[in-house]
Amino acid sequence: MQLQQELSAFYAKHGFGQDVGARPLTVPVYTGCLLVPLPNIETRHRYLKYHDLHHLVTRYSVGRIGEGEVSAWELGTGSLLASPTLAFMNLIALSTGLVLEPGRMWRAFVRGSRSKNLYSRSTRSKVDAGEWLDVSQLRAATLEVGRPNRVVLAARSIEFGCYAATALVIHALIAGPALIARLITDIGLGYSLFQVIKPKKRNDLF
Repeated sequence: MQLQQELSAFYAKHGFGQDVGARPLTVPVYTGCLLVPLPNIETRHRYLKYHDLHHLVTRYSVGRIGEGEVSAWELGTGSLLASPTLAFMNLIALSTGLVLEPGRMWRAFVRGSRSKNLYSRSTRSKVDAGEWLDVSQLRAATLEVGRPNRVVLAARSIEFGCYAATALVIHALIAGPALIARLITDIGLGYSLFQVIKPKKRNDLF
């Protein structure tokens, strides 16, 4: 199956529409226990296809934990150098992953430190030109193709710690007001306080 066909199958499997034509003004983003609508900025639109290919390359899921893993992996590959805005979006997803499965976030980051992302202009052009015929070829060219030494890994562990701390601050700044807004809205709709604060069973944590 050619690369674009595999990507289309990925969209169909997870119920995603093809990302073409007019874009919605906002997109729901996992932030802790909430799906918070954030602006659907041009940077996200530009890189979304390649982010989705990262899911296929790494085999990380599209659930809350999986999105955190692929974001940690992208940070490990150096997404900050590709686009600070893109790295900021990675940090939002990482914050949720850190709350749910911090060990998996660290392992994904380390794996990313040995890998290459698809975000550079030249690599995106190669993907669009069909240089890699399928996901298997793309995986072989990008996933765990390097081996950082212990000194580099130690330095990158400090880098991960900085990302983690920043992600949790961002999490608090976004999730706090969103949670208050949700409480006010639910109570305004007639739900009791018990109904509002009662934990809901999740099926999207994978």
